[in-house]
Amino acid sequence: MALFSDVTGVDVKDCIIDSDSGAIVFIVPPGKAGLAIGNRGSNVKRLSKILGKRIEVVEWADNLEDFVKNLFLPARVLGTSLMKLKDGKRVLYVRVNPEDKGLAIGKGGKNVNKAKTILKRYFDIDVVSII
Repeated sequence: MALFSDVTGVDVKDCIIDSDSGAIVFIVPPGKAGLAIGNRGSNVKRLSKILGKRIEVVEWADNLEDFVKNLFLPARVLGTSLMKLKDGKRVLYVRVNPEDKGLAIGKGGKNVNKAKTILKRYFDIDVVSII
């Protein structure tokens, strides 16, 4: 996290290593993603070369729906709905533009799995489903 801050000049809220995709996801404060990514992705490319991993930057939002939109970018999220099941599990349904469904899910479900890991940590969501 300190290396990320040194390279980008942006403080990091959190760092999550996504073992499924081999990426490192950095959560940055609202409005700081562009600065963290750098001109034409220069900061992300530099960090990726140093760390030997794919780097992703996600902008934090206190509101669940806004955070979900940031998580699934560039897929267009149209809305979310949170359901609580009888067994106590929390299921988040994410409605995306039909053209972006594959992009939102990701190859082998990697984007959904990444979102589930991050949303479990911050919003106690057990299941993420793209509709």
